[in-house]
Amino acid sequence: MNAQTTTSVPAYAAPTAGAPLERTTIRRRPVGEHDVLMEIKYTGICHTDIARARYGLGGTFPMVPGHEIAGVVTAVGPGVTRHRPGDRVGVGCMVDSCRECDDCKADFQQFCVNGAVETYGSTGHDGEPTYGGYSTHIVVDENYVLRIPEGIALDEAAPLLCAGITVYSPLTHWNAGPGKKVAVVGLGGLGHMGVKIAHALGAEVTVLSRTPGKKDDAERLGADHFHATSDRAVFAELAGTFDLIVNTVSAELELDAYLSLLKRDGTLVNLGVPPGPSSLSMFSLIGGRRTLAGSLIGGIAQTQEMLDFCAAHGLGSDVEVISGEQINEAYERVSASDVRYRFVIDAATIPAA
Repeated sequence: MNAQTTTSVPAYAAPTAGAPLERTTIRRRPVGEHDVLMEIKYTGICHTDIARARYGLGGTFPMVPGHEIAGVVTAVGPGVTRHRPGDRVGVGCMVDSCRECDDCKADFQQFCVNGAVETYGSTGHDGEPTYGGYSTHIVVDENYVLRIPEGIALDEAAPLLCAGITVYSPLTHWNAGPGKKVAVVGLGGLGHMGVKIAHALGAEVTVLSRTPGKKDDAERLGADHFHATSDRAVFAELAGTFDLIVNTVSAELELDAYLSLLKRDGTLVNLGVPPGPSSLSMFSLIGGRRTLAGSLIGGIAQTQEMLDFCAAHGLGSDVEVISGEQINEAYERVSASDVRYRFVIDAATIPAA
C-alpha cells in the first residue's frame, strides 16, 4: 500500500443493516503528518460488530466492522514520534476525539463530550466515514495507536483492544485486588478476560453463569469459585458476599437479586446493555449503601496500561482464528454463544473483491 496516496484495500463490509458481509474494496486516506499506516494481521469479532452490522444499532452503511485490531506499522508520517515501521501495534474502539474537552485532557477520550470518533461506522474530522478492521490496512492518528508488547501474540492481543480494556477499566477503578471478592457475571468474550485480569490483580474471583458446563473453563481461567445462577438457592447462599460484581452480559438481569450479593458499600458495574429498560427497588441500594454503576472501555493511556499489564502477566484472549470467508458463519455462532471465547479474523485471508 502506497503511504502517499489514497489507496484501495480489500475488506469485508455489510452493505446495509442485516445484509451478509461481503468482500469489497474501500479507500484509505494518505498517511498524514501524524498518521500511522498499519498492516492489519488480526481483528476480533465483538458483539457490538454484530449488533451494528446485523441490526443497525448505530453507525453508517456500508459498514466495515472491527475495533479489536492488531498488526504491524508499515509507514509513518513525518511528524510521528510514538511509533515506527516494524512496531507491533493495535487500534481499539476509537480513532480520534476532540482533544480539547476536560475528559479528553484527563485521558478519558471514551467520554469525550463532543463525541469520540469511532473506529467504524462513524464520521472522522475530515468528514469521511471510518472503516474498521475487517480489512488489510488502516490509517490512524498516532495518538490513538497502542503499542502491543512482545509478551502477547498478535491474535490473542486483538480482543484486548475492546474486551480486555472493557473489563480492566472497572476492575482497576473499583480496586479489585488482594483481599477483595469479585464476581464476574457471564463467561463469554468479556467475562473470560474479566476472570483472567481479576485473578492477576490478586482478587478472589467467582464466576456467576447460567451455564453449569462452564465450571471447568472458569477454574482454568483463574476463578476460585463457580456458581450456576440457574439454581435460585445460589442467591441466598451468596448474599452479602462480594465487594464488586462485574456484569458482562447484555441480557436483562434481576438487579435486586444481584445487588443482594453485594457487601455493604459494594458495587455492581454493568458493561453490557440489555435491549430494554431495567428496574429495581431502591431498597436494594439503600439497605447496604450499595452502588449500581456502568463503565465504557477506557482511555488511550489506560488501554496501554492494560496491554502492558497483560503482557507482564502472560495474559491474552482465548481465540479461534478464522478466515474472512467464515465471518458470516462466525456471526451466527457468536449469536448462539458457540465460541470460546473470541473469533479473530486472519487478515491475510481477506482477498481483493
